[in-house]
Amino acid sequence: MVSPAAFRVLFESETERAGSSPLNEEKRDGTFVCAACYLPLFESAHKYESGTGWPSFTQPIAGSMQTKRDFVMLIPRTEYHCARCGGHQGHVFNDGPPPLGKRWCNNGLALRFVPGSEPLPALRG
Repeated sequence: MVSPAAFRVLFESETERAGSSPLNEEKRDGTFVCAACYLPLFESAHKYESGTGWPSFTQPIAGSMQTKRDFVMLIPRTEYHCARCGGHQGHVFNDGPPPLGKRWCNNGLALRFVPGSEPLPALRG
């Protein structure tokens, strides 16, 4: 079960307010999993401070995301979502740091952080 706010982000493609997620400041070693189904999406080693107010990563875990073009805004963007449950996570931009140059900009409400010292939760749903 996710909160009503997380549901709106994950399954109605809403965007949380910049700077509102405590995960933006999360710096411990661990794994970020989908808040809906617990699929591992990002390793903390690929998280960086983008200055945008949202948790940002240089790359996802291989096979964890699917993408599609998003035409909601004036300029087309690439939206990405959990490959397992389809939950909306955020958008990927071509302004990230080297060597990959990608910024996977995620809604914190769509994630759950699991510290490296803890086992990953069983997949759900």
